[in-house]
Amino acid sequence: MKKAITLGMALVLAFLGLTACKKAAATGADAALGLLPKNVDGVVVVDVNKGMTTAFIDKAIKESKEYQKYLDFVKETGIDPQKDVYYLAVGISGISAGAAEAKTAGVVVINLKYDKATLIPKLKEKATDVQESVYEGVTVFSAREAEGKDPTFGAFLDDARIAVGEEKEVKAVIDVFAKKADNVYKNAELTALIGKANKAAMVWAAVQFPPNMMKGVAESNPMASDLADIKAMLLYFDYAGKALQLEIKAMGGDADKNKKLADTLTGFKALGSMAGGEKPEIGELISKIEISSAADAVKIYANIPEDLLNKLSATATRTVEEKLEPAKGEEKKDEKAAIK
Repeated sequence: MKKAITLGMALVLAFLGLTACKKAAATGADAALGLLPKNVDGVVVVDVNKGMTTAFIDKAIKESKEYQKYLDFVKETGIDPQKDVYYLAVGISGISAGAAEAKTAGVVVINLKYDKATLIPKLKEKATDVQESVYEGVTVFSAREAEGKDPTFGAFLDDARIAVGEEKEVKAVIDVFAKKADNVYKNAELTALIGKANKAAMVWAAVQFPPNMMKGVAESNPMASDLADIKAMLLYFDYAGKALQLEIKAMGGDADKNKKLADTLTGFKALGSMAGGEKPEIGELISKIEISSAADAVKIYANIPEDLLNKLSATATRTVEEKLEPAKGEEKKDEKAAIK
């Protein structure tokens, strides 16, 4: 009897251990990033759960005029973005075609908890011209937001991952999912760049540029001449210590060229400070920007405290309301004219 109980407990513990391992795999950044195809030029990864649960964003959501729509979305879909969406991984492709020929495209792999039986009927209810097809054993949906719009494609890969984007890119993700194509980690150059990214941040990105792309940009715009030697970019946003941290690192060039680019950007910063004189919060924001250079990169960094973010948010809201006010006035005039 004792042996049976011991064996039973061992099986329960083993099951719980396997479940925990499965959950960790399903909710890690790599669950999304690892499905991006090898030929992408850049990646953006968003730790949605970290971002949505910060005090600043949580407050913004709950105090928003659109909060009821948020609650309606949760009720209709069964998905609460603050609890059920873990990571987004965006693959950007087409950059390597060059500035003139490039048609950039993207695909998003969403790592989340969802119920397909609830979500698909809602998709068919809300979208226009929903079509279904099967590719490599995976059902692919296409839908239009409105008549005349290009369709968006989506595939429910498994219980924790959805791919959304243009048809070609979604099918490329399915090929990786089906183990019929290599993923982004087989791209040696991009993988090396990803290794230098701040992957603990709320949002991070790593993008590589083709050899002649930035030279083409510089030749077409004299103002951008100092960008000619940039080969790649790293970026991150994070929220810590009641402040938003931002860093952009443009990589390439040498010490002299990078110093020249940093000096040019510092000049633009000075112009921005003068232009933002009428709104102190804009000037305060610009003063938080630090620009520096090194032998291999130019870095732009800012640490923006929460109280300044609140001021900027209030300014943005007022600006939008001021722009909408004349339109509302015109609507009232049209209503009075119609009554007459």
